[in-house]
Amino acid sequence: MRNFDFSPLYRSTVGFDRMFSLLDQFAGLEGAAPTYPPYNIERTGENAYRITIAAAGFAEDELSVETRENTLTVRGSKEQTNKVESDKREVLYQGIAARAFERRFQLADHVQVTGASMVNGLLHVDLVREVPEAQKPRTIAINKGVKVEAEPTVKTVAKQAA
Repeated sequence: MRNFDFSPLYRSTVGFDRMFSLLDQFAGLEGAAPTYPPYNIERTGENAYRITIAAAGFAEDELSVETRENTLTVRGSKEQTNKVESDKREVLYQGIAARAFERRFQLADHVQVTGASMVNGLLHVDLVREVPEAQKPRTIAINKGVKVEAEPTVKTVAKQAA
């Protein structure tokens, strides 16, 4: 049994409530997670990622990639083969799964999908993290020897007026 207690982290962090809630949610579902289709998540650069999904047997028009809020959803649905065509052949062993699937990925803030491509039965979804300029770290200069006056309060303004 692997149970993690994230409560010590709540005491020393601010604004990560959503992340810890997601970790709590996924920690209990490890054994129940779907395994089809298999996928890889790769870091291709400092702020670039790629999700590769093994979608063998699916055509591009049978796959859909959609983002909504901070969730990336990849769906695959096989079209039903023509009944006459399926009557002509008999499958002795079916090891290639051709069932419909839906795979969801939680995206961090400011992660955007930049494109998707299908190569040799692998669906590649490229992502990039674009932090807005206002949220990037900045250095604040420290002035030496300059006394900074506090803004006048209501009481000091009333005393000065009297």
